[in-house]
Amino acid sequence: MLRSGYVWFFTPSNPKITFGGMEGESKKEMYDLLPPELYPKTFYVKTGEATDSIFEQLTKNDILYPFVVKPLCGEQGILFRKIDTAEELINYHAKVPVDYIVQEMLHYPVEVSVFYIRHPLEQKGKITGFLQKIPLHVTGDGLHTLAELVMQHSKGKKRVAELHSRHKEYWDTIIPPGQRYALSHAANHNRGAHFVDLKRHIDEALLHHFDAISKNINDFFYGRYDIMCNSIEDLKAGRNFSILEFNGCGAEPNHFYDTGYTLLAAYREILKHWKALYRISMYNASLGIKPWPYQKGRQFRTEVLKQKKIMKEKDEEIK
Repeated sequence: MLRSGYVWFFTPSNPKITFGGMEGESKKEMYDLLPPELYPKTFYVKTGEATDSIFEQLTKNDILYPFVVKPLCGEQGILFRKIDTAEELINYHAKVPVDYIVQEMLHYPVEVSVFYIRHPLEQKGKITGFLQKIPLHVTGDGLHTLAELVMQHSKGKKRVAELHSRHKEYWDTIIPPGQRYALSHAANHNRGAHFVDLKRHIDEALLHHFDAISKNINDFFYGRYDIMCNSIEDLKAGRNFSILEFNGCGAEPNHFYDTGYTLLAAYREILKHWKALYRISMYNASLGIKPWPYQKGRQFRTEVLKQKKIMKEKDEEIK
């Protein structure tokens, strides 16, 4: 901020995304920059829209149960839900306080994050982080109830109240041996997901693939892709994968979670990324893409934080 002379110095980093993608950007912006074949079948719903219209769009877009819903402007898995029945959709639609996305549920076995950085002067970028994300779950043993399995889970036992609220129908049920029970479908760290480091798989094939995607997006220079794929090999070959979303300059270099980094090393990783973000932003600013004025950014953040507060409150109500 001091060196650039701008509080919101980062906003030119990804010129096609509101606020550079730091926060509050619409997922529609993101999907509109991608070819339709690279992301799941998706449509958008406004609060107060007639339910008949939503069911018509399900048919029109050939989206079957189960599918997922998530806020148009959201993060950290807030108000992300798996919808199994029409009744669940009606309940979600009646309570959700913001516009949202309906999206087909993918059944690829692997979910990954890829952190990508490319300076606008360079043709070749860098992949600074690559990891697998495993949503919070327990595996039954035929002896213990769901509640007991949660209490035995290193991350689950820290979220008992939240998990009981969402799974109370099965809370006292003994889970059959070998059965995997999903406690969350959002593979976010703050929702209890476990991350597995895949940096050994970063190579020229993977980088070439993401260079091509990022250049086609046009003016995407810094951020993280969240992807479902059949396998790492298929992803490198550019087949059998789908981009769930990509996040701009607000994306966390999440590859230091669960992967053996010390606190000091994690700080170094964050600072390394912010240095790259600064260089990209200042270069784009030199081309005339100026950072947002202070008052504009302040007003935008005020609205974003107000909406986020409402969403968090509703997230606890909607099962």
